[in-house]
Amino acid sequence: MAPLAVVAELSEDSMIGPGLRTRPAYDGSASQRGELVPVVRYYGHPWFVRSTQGVLEAGLRMALAPGLHAGAQIAYEPGRKGRDSDFLKIHGVPDVDVGASIGVHLEWDHKFGPMPVTLLARARQHTGSERGAQVDLRLCAGVFQQGRFSAGIFTQALWANAKSANTFYGVTPALSGPTRLPAFDPGSGWAYASAGLLWSFDVSKQWIVVGNLEARRLQSNVASSPLAERRSNYYAAAGIADRF
Repeated sequence: MAPLAVVAELSEDSMIGPGLRTRPAYDGSASQRGELVPVVRYYGHPWFVRSTQGVLEAGLRMALAPGLHAGAQIAYEPGRKGRDSDFLKIHGVPDVDVGASIGVHLEWDHKFGPMPVTLLARARQHTGSERGAQVDLRLCAGVFQQGRFSAGIFTQALWANAKSANTFYGVTPALSGPTRLPAFDPGSGWAYASAGLLWSFDVSKQWIVVGNLEARRLQSNVASSPLAERRSNYYAAAGIADRF
C-alpha cells in the first residue's frame, strides 16, 4: 500500500477506490516500478483517513479556528526492497522493511478568491526508534477548473533526522568493504523537495478520475550518498474513486 495524492485534497469529498502509480524503487534510484495504490479520503468527527496529502494516514483532528485544524495520526511508512533495484542487488544493500509512524499535524485551508489553498505541516516518529523522525511541509493550490475538469499544483519538502536519513542513505563500513561503496553518514537535513500537478475529472456525480505528476529532487547530504544513483526522480499516478 502506498499513497496517491489527488486534487481531492482541496475538497471535503469522501471517496475510495483503486489507483496505479509508477515510481522509482527509492528516491535516488535509476530503477522504476509500478504498483497499486489506494485513493481514499474520509473526514468524520473527529476521525479521518486519507491518502490525498502524500501520505497514507489515519487518526483524529479538531478545529482550532475556521479553516485551521490540528490532529494526531498513524501513518504507513514505505520500505525499500533490493529486488526493485539492480543497483541494490549488485551491491548487496539490505532491505528496509515497511512500517508505521505516529505523529501530529497542523493544517490550514483557505480560499483566495476562487483559488483554494491548503498548507500542511506534519511531524512523524517511526515506531521503530532506529528509523528516526521526519518533518514535512506541503502546499497545494487549485489553479484551474473548466466543466468537469479541475487541476492544482503542489510543492512539498521533507526534513529527516540523522537516524531517518541513515536508514535509507547511509552506508556502513561493513557494507562498504565487499561492495566497494564508500562508507557514508548523511546526518540530518532536508531529504528532498518536490513539485507537481494534480488533476481530476468528474465522470458522474458518484465517480471521479484523479491523478498526479510529481518531480522530486534530493537535497543536502542525502544527494551525495553512494546509494543515490541520480538526484531527480519522477512519479505519475491515476485512479478512479467512488464518492460516498
